[in-house]
Amino acid sequence: MTDATITAAYYRGNKTFEVKEIEANPPAPGEVQVRVAYCGICGTDLHAYHGNMDARVGFERILGHEMSGVISAVGEGVEGWSEGDAIVVRPLDPGAPNPATEAGYHHISHNLKFIGLDTDGAMQQLWNVPAFTLHALPEGMRLDHAALIEPVAVACHDVRMAGLQAGEDVVVIGGGPIGILVAMVARDAGGKVVISEVNPHRLAIAQKLGFDTVNPVEADLKAEIEQRTGGKGAEVVFEVSGTQPGVDAMTAVAATRGRICMVAIHAKKPVVDMFQFFWRELKLIGARVYEPEDYDKAIELVAKGAIDADTVITDVSPLGDIQKAFEALDASPTALKSLIKVGELA
Repeated sequence: MTDATITAAYYRGNKTFEVKEIEANPPAPGEVQVRVAYCGICGTDLHAYHGNMDARVGFERILGHEMSGVISAVGEGVEGWSEGDAIVVRPLDPGAPNPATEAGYHHISHNLKFIGLDTDGAMQQLWNVPAFTLHALPEGMRLDHAALIEPVAVACHDVRMAGLQAGEDVVVIGGGPIGILVAMVARDAGGKVVISEVNPHRLAIAQKLGFDTVNPVEADLKAEIEQRTGGKGAEVVFEVSGTQPGVDAMTAVAATRGRICMVAIHAKKPVVDMFQFFWRELKLIGARVYEPEDYDKAIELVAKGAIDADTVITDVSPLGDIQKAFEALDASPTALKSLIKVGELA
């Protein structure tokens, strides 16, 4: 299908979405048109909803990038893809060549455009995207589960960048959606994972998923980790909380020569105990978005059930209720991943 009237949800600013009918355009050369099935609400989408990204996204933007769907049309010059293929989109367009892309770092290109923020995203029934962003789904994968592949790929990139080895002790600071996914990916890689989280509802979910947990409000996190690790601390620490207490904890719980992976986006510059990096030869590793191999790994993990998708997905709403879905997620102390059912494919 190339010409149709579809439903799309536009961000209008001031925590407001407008759902309206628009005419879909056919895919341009090098693009495919995707009939979107599901799209997750990302933490970045919530930042936009709160107005923190208005200068970037504007008020005529269709958000959404954590998606799954099926190809509905193929543009001129596209090879290897056919109508009916089930796919997910890796929503990164590196833009014009620059020193980062020439070094092979396309995912952190100087000219990177994040599809779904810098250009229109998946909260629309038909979505045209560059063919180079596609990853094929295995036969039989549920499309609601497949909508988790993008955030799982974030977690796969984090774990890969941290160089996690089987048998290492791991502390994940922050048990939100990405923290839980990092913990599951780290566990699959053989890490012995403890999650630090203050929200009792998120602690309960982590415990349901089989993780050891510590509430740092109720217990001394450093002492707990030392007790669990024979006094050495964690070889790998993931800071996913985005808070000053989380930054304080990351150096406190790390083992000598431990690796700290910075996953969270901090709204304010945190104070970091740099002395600990000198004294115990710690390493701080940045990890941003993902590369193609991380998407492939995420698809593998979701396909084999290493990601408990039914627990992570806490609610699903139709596209027409996107306003209520954002409001509910923003107010909920219990939700992890909220999906929007954009189309009727599954």
